[in-house]
Amino acid sequence: MTKKRRMPGVEGSSLELLVSGGERIQAIHGFSFALILLGIAWIPTRITGLQVLPLWGFFLWDWSLMAALPGLEISFGPAKSPTLLLALLRLPFGFFPSPWIWGFQAIGTMLILYAFFIEPQRLVVTEQLLQTDKLGSGNQIRILHIGDLHLERMTQRERKVMERIKSLRPDLILFSGDILSYSTVEDEEARGLARSILGSLQAPLGVYAVAGSPPVDTSQVLDAIYHDMKIELLDGWTVEIAIQDRVVNITGLACTHDMNKDGARLEALPKLDPSRFQILLFHSPDLGPHAAGLGYDLQLSGHTHGGQVRLPFFGALYTSSIFGKRFEAGRYVIDQMTLYVTRGLGLEGKAAPRVRFLCPPEIVLWRLIGESGGDVTTD
Repeated sequence: MTKKRRMPGVEGSSLELLVSGGERIQAIHGFSFALILLGIAWIPTRITGLQVLPLWGFFLWDWSLMAALPGLEISFGPAKSPTLLLALLRLPFGFFPSPWIWGFQAIGTMLILYAFFIEPQRLVVTEQLLQTDKLGSGNQIRILHIGDLHLERMTQRERKVMERIKSLRPDLILFSGDILSYSTVEDEEARGLARSILGSLQAPLGVYAVAGSPPVDTSQVLDAIYHDMKIELLDGWTVEIAIQDRVVNITGLACTHDMNKDGARLEALPKLDPSRFQILLFHSPDLGPHAAGLGYDLQLSGHTHGGQVRLPFFGALYTSSIFGKRFEAGRYVIDQMTLYVTRGLGLEGKAAPRVRFLCPPEIVLWRLIGESGGDVTTD
């Protein structure tokens, strides 16, 4: 399927190395870190040195904002690594003449407040409609898709998730993996909170899940969280969901991020019944083209987080996908299959910034509706 050996989302990938390397920044002594910020502030103001102090002040203010996030129970990442990144992003605007420089820096502060404090908590319910003649005229099912919980601690976002899911009352719930963040894989408190959240999920037709990225959804994590829980963890098998006189098949597969291996495992499963609506639950969208070729009707995935930071008219800056921006977020059609990539709920761990911009967390409510005949249509 691909000649790439190192897949995004696994240990040793460029993103994982960058995130882990950022932890070294957190170990820098506070006084030394403040001097580093001062040195960065001096770069664009070396000719007019009096401007170094207010620019340094913006950097220090960013540091105080990052440090305040855990106390406000918004996010729980380190403060120094995102502060350094923000200082570098502010740096080019420091070359503008006064008063433009201060206008740009003030705008930067407003964007930081929104992206770190507001949008990560702004849960969105995305509704999707899919019609198919495989379900039978008049039959329908409401499926809730959630992904990338990446739990660190309980925040307003997780409370909203539980409240909204309960109010939506779906027939079926599917979770596409990544329970904890990189920072809390070994954290017993986070595991307990995850059990509480996932254990609250209830639906008449069941709750099903698959394992996400191997460094996050380790075998120890999966055993600790799903033990004695009424959630069926799928890996290489299919469950049948009866909808009146029709059947919907849900196949789940654990993700290794080696698409050659995962594709071979998917292909080795029993041949699909073309008369039944076939759903594939898989953590990454990267298996989409292979799944479409095998005859699946709908693939539900996550992993990319929609990029977390998106720009107008461009979209995600980074997707952690072997296909780049091709399947970054939202709904796609591959041959006869519909692929949906959720933006997910949580954020990466370790030194990654706990930020979302133009990419709010989402849960996705599908209405799968039977029709008398014809091609599958989308809205």
